[in-house]
Amino acid sequence: MHFSSDNWAGAHPRIAESLTRHAAGFEPAYGGGDLDAAVTRRFCEIFEREVAVFFVGTGTAANALSLTLHARPGGIAFCHRGAHIMEDECGAPEYLSGGGRLRAVDGPFGKFSADALERSVARFFPQIVHDGRACAISITQATEAGTVYSLDEIEGISAVAGKFALPLHMDGARFANALVSLDTTPAEMTWKRGVDMVSFGGTKNGCWCAEAIVLFDTSKADELAFIRKRAAQLFSKSRFIAAQFDAYFADDLWLETARHANATAAALADVLRTAPLTRLAWEPQANEVFGIMRRDTMDRALAAGARFYEWHVPADFAEPIAPDEVLCRFVTSFATSRGEIDTFARLVGN
Repeated sequence: MHFSSDNWAGAHPRIAESLTRHAAGFEPAYGGGDLDAAVTRRFCEIFEREVAVFFVGTGTAANALSLTLHARPGGIAFCHRGAHIMEDECGAPEYLSGGGRLRAVDGPFGKFSADALERSVARFFPQIVHDGRACAISITQATEAGTVYSLDEIEGISAVAGKFALPLHMDGARFANALVSLDTTPAEMTWKRGVDMVSFGGTKNGCWCAEAIVLFDTSKADELAFIRKRAAQLFSKSRFIAAQFDAYFADDLWLETARHANATAAALADVLRTAPLTRLAWEPQANEVFGIMRRDTMDRALAAGARFYEWHVPADFAEPIAPDEVLCRFVTSFATSRGEIDTFARLVGN
């Protein structure tokens, strides 16, 4: 019963096979091989336009280097208070950008509204050097709360970005999960709604270690090439990241694995919604589920082998949680089985 994180899941067998198949022989290094070029073309097909693609090793690198591309002295990037770049990256965006700052924007269930963003950005006047100046906006899709920005919400946020001439970044560590949740296309969820760059994640959805920065403004590619190299993210044997993406996209495996993760999350949410000693904290829209349970119920499930995390209560969560209750996070993946969910249901009383 592995619900701790989709990072705990291994590699999908088809991705592992692709790594093995491309392990032999010789291929130009540093992204110069035929496989690297073929995968870049596939990214262009998926996004329905020419894009610049930069392979990196982690989502943290993808996020931090995307923001570094647009960093300026006194620069401030705006993100949700619970965003991964704010809470879980050990200051990497600030470090790699040479001292850039992050400013939190509040909003329920992991999302901020266009209005809340505009109020936050408008607080900074470019001519006042004491405060610093806005340099970028970042949204997370799907969010750290397991919710998803709608296409209209993304478009509203991009309108604010356009008003202040700021680039809009999307942290897509769970890009595929959000995409299938919205039943839309990569183009519709990104550049057609005003997104300028994406941290495109594959690791959480069946890859071994495959992340990419996707730029829709290809004129920025030369600059990002130097930023990536200086940050030690230019892999000599980049074909092994390309090999993962090659299998990831083949026959729409990436959408298949995301749909499975989302479907098992919905099944797990049903368990938490209906069990006598648990309740659903809010409705999931991707593959993260948040539930409230009695502490003794949580301890019993953990002792029986279930793996999940007790979670911090968001500042904007209005529902009361009793002293003997805890908020818990559950994450499903391509490898989650219905049997695991059925076993967990029995543990919590269904």
